[in-house]
Amino acid sequence: MKQVVQNYKSGELALLDVPVPGCKPGGVLVRSAYSLISTGTELMKVSEAGMSMLGKARSRPDQVAKVVQSVATNGVPATYRKVMGKLDSYTPLGYSLCGVVEEVGPGIDDVKVGDLVACAGNEHALHAELNWVPKNLYARVPDGLAPRHAAFGTVGSIALQGVRQGESQLGEVALVIGLGLIGQLVVQLLAASGVHVVGADPDPARCELAERLGAAACGDPASAAVETAVAELTGGHGVDQVYLAAGGGSNQPVELAARLCRDRGRVVDIGKCRLDLPWNAYYEKELDVRFSRSYGPGRYDPEYELEGRDYPIGYVRWTERRNLACFLDLVARGRVDVEPLISHVADFDDAVETYRSLKDGDLKAVAVLFQYAGHAAETGEARAPAVAVPTVAVKPGPARAAKTPVRLGFIGAGNYATSMLLPHLTQRDGVELSTVVTTTALSAANAQRKFGFAEATTDLDAVLGDTSIDAVFVVTRHSSHAELTRQALLAGKTVFVEKPLALTEDELAGVLAAVEESGNDRLQVGFNRRFAPLLQEAKERFGARTGPANLRYLVNAGHLDHGSWYLRQGTEGSRFAGEGGHFIDTASWLLDADPVSVYATATPGNEDLQVMLRYPDGSSATISYVTTGSSGFPKETLDLIADGRVLRLDDFVRASVYFESTAGRKRWVSSRLPKARDKGQNAELAAFVKAVRTGGPMPVPLESLVATTAATLAVQTGLAGGAPVTLARAL
Repeated sequence: MKQVVQNYKSGELALLDVPVPGCKPGGVLVRSAYSLISTGTELMKVSEAGMSMLGKARSRPDQVAKVVQSVATNGVPATYRKVMGKLDSYTPLGYSLCGVVEEVGPGIDDVKVGDLVACAGNEHALHAELNWVPKNLYARVPDGLAPRHAAFGTVGSIALQGVRQGESQLGEVALVIGLGLIGQLVVQLLAASGVHVVGADPDPARCELAERLGAAACGDPASAAVETAVAELTGGHGVDQVYLAAGGGSNQPVELAARLCRDRGRVVDIGKCRLDLPWNAYYEKELDVRFSRSYGPGRYDPEYELEGRDYPIGYVRWTERRNLACFLDLVARGRVDVEPLISHVADFDDAVETYRSLKDGDLKAVAVLFQYAGHAAETGEARAPAVAVPTVAVKPGPARAAKTPVRLGFIGAGNYATSMLLPHLTQRDGVELSTVVTTTALSAANAQRKFGFAEATTDLDAVLGDTSIDAVFVVTRHSSHAELTRQALLAGKTVFVEKPLALTEDELAGVLAAVEESGNDRLQVGFNRRFAPLLQEAKERFGARTGPANLRYLVNAGHLDHGSWYLRQGTEGSRFAGEGGHFIDTASWLLDADPVSVYATATPGNEDLQVMLRYPDGSSATISYVTTGSSGFPKETLDLIADGRVLRLDDFVRASVYFESTAGRKRWVSSRLPKARDKGQNAELAAFVKAVRTGGPMPVPLESLVATTAATLAVQTGLAGGAPVTLARAL
């Protein structure tokens, strides 16, 4: 088998052929699927190995002291031979991986061959195709958790143990210094615990990433931004805890910790940074300095790690193994998101070149994974992962009588509702705005005053329980759409819900269960672009297709301001989960079909996405969803190409169709619209109100709404698994 090794004397890195380890009692043999490069600890080792002998000595004074002691005891010649022999040997790299159990040793009964496990330890979770791992250094991966995410288990346990040492409590404020891999995980763990987090790092990209993942504010420790944020969040008292997750030789982190920590606060050292504590500063505040020892209790104890002797849970609640299992559970439940941390996935065969790129700075990364050949077949990833496209049988209900006027209720009255929906509805004949429900009384009163609702309330039942209301608009934050839609359908209402319909497969299944239970399939999702007059005319000019088409859709989504709730991925889903349904629906409408598979790739941090959709007739659509483009470029541009024809849409301002005829090349070009682009909201609302008034079919079939939602969900599944996702329809 192959294993990554390093010669500490020469600095040589190699992918070496070594014997397969035996499966000893008390452990399991694991075939690696993914292993994680610690861009802090491992790169420090790689860099040290490339130093001169004097540089190595300066970087490891602790080892120099041992050499001096050995000289005093054994003499210079013997010590020299011992040191050179040790330096001129290959040493392993790696300590965090996920793989499949290939063989179970005697005494192991908690896992079986074929189980997916996360493994820890710098002697047992190495960058190697196979590892023997003792019982207390592996944990079974929860169902549904992607192997590439489970590979973060060990590093996540280090961050988790550091947070435990800080003893954070709800409502406290913490400062995380150093926003590398460990720091980013500490930020998320603290935020998930109800702690307000400020981050400090000189890298603006890492600061922005930490803010997206839950930090209240981040900035360069040398600027005033961090101190200002701490003062605002703590009323000038200082933070309750400081987590030192930085490396290097600067003493700035411990000095900043003393300056920004409150009286009798806690300073927790997780990384390996310089610790020349300024005595006066730490004494005057009586700061509690704590160290976090790697993955947790059991680390460096051979009886625990090698012999499998567990500590009683009544005395040691969180051991190495329990921390590992806990972190995997947090990731599986979506409380910690490691996908944005993945900067690069490299084939294991390219391991040496990957390390060199990291060391030389050509590859800038937060986290890098090795992917092992053949892992797909072992972990079930050889088959394309599937997202279910559920179907539902609805019993035909009684014919709906015509409604005049149509009485509408609104749940939510935020920016989109008040700028893009309600202005159109107030101008439409035969519509009565009955009741608006919001979470705050003032926003309901404002909507009532501005748009003429008969009632304004914070009581949801005032809409769902009012039998005189014909249709309900759900225009709240993304996380509540599915549940409110489900309740409204069960209440017998026709429902208009803004995108997205659901953020998870379970939420989508819950909506369709309500449809089946109630027999009420009167549902519309706010996919408005297919109703845009300009795009509808362009599609008509393009005409019917005879062959497969290619569609390219560029969405220049742009940067969101700090603090936007769209950035709260933990609760509101990713930006694409919230907005991507618009573009998938538009593509499917133009291609007159629903997609059968999805493949998604992303830049580091998932800022820019490429989503590739395949359709039953061989047509394909590529959606480029980017947030890093220029704000001066149009937001949406689209090209549809088939049968010698090209349809071009320029940001809902102008459209054109190019085609060949017997008379030669021809082109239709629309007149340029004013800057107030019509993206179809008015026509969409007209179609919805007509369906409610007449009892006729909904503007978009339920099957299409479900297929678009399932395809949107499949994007995240594809990003997690790194493979095409099949959209499996139930028969």
